[in-house]
Amino acid sequence: MNSSRTLFISDLHLPTGASPLRTVFRQFIEGPARNCEALYILGDLFEVWIGDDVGLKDYAAEIGLLAGLTQSGVKVYFQHGNRDFMVGGDFSLLTGVEILDDPTVVNLYGTPTLLSHGDILCTDDVAYQRWRRFAHNRFARRVFLCLPQRWREKAAGGIRDQSASQKRYKTKEIMDVNTTAVEAAFLLSKTTRMIHGHTHRPADHETIVDGRHCDRLVLADWRPDQLEAIEVSARGCRRVPLAAG
Repeated sequence: MNSSRTLFISDLHLPTGASPLRTVFRQFIEGPARNCEALYILGDLFEVWIGDDVGLKDYAAEIGLLAGLTQSGVKVYFQHGNRDFMVGGDFSLLTGVEILDDPTVVNLYGTPTLLSHGDILCTDDVAYQRWRRFAHNRFARRVFLCLPQRWREKAAGGIRDQSASQKRYKTKEIMDVNTTAVEAAFLLSKTTRMIHGHTHRPADHETIVDGRHCDRLVLADWRPDQLEAIEVSARGCRRVPLAAG
């Protein structure tokens, strides 16, 4: 294990069926991730997670990989995404992965850094923010988990279809982060670096907030032609391309 760097990924959207992305994830966990101090998964690792009772079976291979990684000494952290916000305590217990609040601040080699999945910053999408507040309500989650598996699968499928349909009518600006929300996050957290995913728009942004130079790094969503992680070390941040094969 190399304790001089930390890796970040998000938005893999691993499906429950066979997929090249699941193969790439295995190669990543067995390769680059073994040679770092910590791995942060900032949401949407899974395309769908309707409860630990189902997800731990559907993604048994990934659960085993993550358990092996933490047992090797690498610290692994997870934040909920909009696809896998039902990941719970059994997942954490079996994998050794620590679930973080969103947002949260961590000190990375002397630089306090704000971490988030990123959807809370998309405040212009009012309809989505309304749905997010409901979906993260503890009572609503308990009720959902009491439903039969087939009902939960149907509900999750309906939500995905509705989301895909709505995206066709939403502008790119609405689905991206809100500048004011980003500035408020920097001010509230008193940080000058932010790392998040969700928007599927990987880029490095520089801005001035309250007279301070701030950096916002957006993680890449994984596609066959776009596979990368962000590496943070004492030397700074860089994007690390990942090979598929």
